[in-house]
Amino acid sequence: MLSRIICVGNRLRDSDAAGPRVHDRLAASPLPAGVELVDGGLGGLDLARFVAGADRVVFVDSVAGFSASGGGVLVLSAEEIAAEASDRLDHAAGLPYLLRALPLLGQPRLPAIAVVGVEGEAPEGIIDEAAATALRLARGDA
Repeated sequence: MLSRIICVGNRLRDSDAAGPRVHDRLAASPLPAGVELVDGGLGGLDLARFVAGADRVVFVDSVAGFSASGGGVLVLSAEEIAAEASDRLDHAAGLPYLLRALPLLGQPRLPAIAVVGVEGEAPEGIIDEAAATALRLARGDA
């Protein structure tokens, strides 16, 4: 089974740097067999190539507006994130647009997809929690 953790975001903006910070954390240690790590940067639709061929994909990204408490690590479905997509394909399309477009790209089958969202402040403890959550989901642990 092949799982990919795809970390997205802009490491130059604190409010959007959770994905790259989780990537750096995970890259510093060996990953379990069958788990690949991808620095997705600001890839948008280009990230579809990393979804193809995987059995499970876990995206890690900064999110806003999903937590009642306004912060922390959340596990969201692809559908929840896709619902946030704009009808316009522009520079700000990002992960929501990709997740909305994936079923339309003609892949024979889509993998199981989850999103580890980091909302609000992201001190080191939150980044550690997000990295552990992404690994757990990539391994298929409930």
